[in-house]
Amino acid sequence: MHLKIVHSTRYRYDEAANRVVQALRLWPTSMPGQLVRSWRVSIDGHYLQPTCRDGYGNPAATHTTDRPLESVHVLVEGEVETLDQHGVVGYLNEVLPPAFFLGATPLTEPDGPIQALAEGAQARDDGDIARLHRLCDRVRDAIDYLPEQTHAQTRAAQALAAGAGVCQDHAHVLIAAARTLGYPARYVSGYLCAEQGPNAAASHAWAEVFISDLGWVGFDAANRICPNEHYLRIAIGRDYNDAAPVRGVRRGGGAESMEVSVNVSVGQRQQQG
Repeated sequence: MHLKIVHSTRYRYDEAANRVVQALRLWPTSMPGQLVRSWRVSIDGHYLQPTCRDGYGNPAATHTTDRPLESVHVLVEGEVETLDQHGVVGYLNEVLPPAFFLGATPLTEPDGPIQALAEGAQARDDGDIARLHRLCDRVRDAIDYLPEQTHAQTRAAQALAAGAGVCQDHAHVLIAAARTLGYPARYVSGYLCAEQGPNAAASHAWAEVFISDLGWVGFDAANRICPNEHYLRIAIGRDYNDAAPVRGVRRGGGAESMEVSVNVSVGQRQQQG
C-alpha cells in the first residue's frame, strides 16, 4: 500500500513563550514491511533533519527556539510503501537485547488487576500467538475506547481501573500484562490508515512483543489485530514517554492549546527496491 501522510500540529500559547525546546521522534525507518520513499519534517517552515539516534534506535532531533513566540507549527509530510507482514517485525539489528523490555516503568507498572488479566489469558496452552491475541481481547474488553478520559501520563493500572481510555492506554496495559507473563514488550508510536480514502489516518500506538521463534511481533489491542499494511511504524520505547513523537519544555507562554490534523491519501503500490 502506498501511503502519503500529512500531519500538522500547531501549539499556541496564551502569551509569548521566551524559549521552547522540543525533542522530536518523527522519522520512520525502512524495514521489513515498510519502505520510506520520502519524508520531511518542518518547524515553522524550516526543515529539520534527525541529528542522532536515541538509545532505542529511533531517529531523533532537538529543536530550540530562543526568541519570543506565540505559536509553533510542526509539519510532517511523507510517502511510504507498506506490506502486510501479519504483525511480524522479526529480529532487528538493535543495540538493546529483548530482555531489556521486561522491566516495568511508572506508566507500565503492573498491579493485581493487571496480573489477573494476564493470568486469564493463559487459560489454554495453545501457543504464544494465540495467548497474546487472547490477551489483546481481554485488554480491549476491559477498556472501552473513550477519548478525553485519560492523558499522556495516565498509568496502565489507572486506565484499567477506569475501564476507559485510548490506544495509548490499551498499549500500556497490554505491555504491562505481557511482561508479567515473561514476554519482553514495548511501545510503538506511528500512524494507522483505518480506511482507504482521504482523512482516514490517525496517530496511533500499539505494542510489540518478543516471541523467541518469531522475533518482535506487533499487537494492537485497541483494534484486536496485528498491524498490517495500514500501519506505519515510527518509534519504539518502553512506554509512551520513550517513543512520544514530540516532547517539549518552555519558559513562559501561559496556557497551551494544540490543533492537530492528520490526513492520508492511498495510491497505487510502487515496486519496492
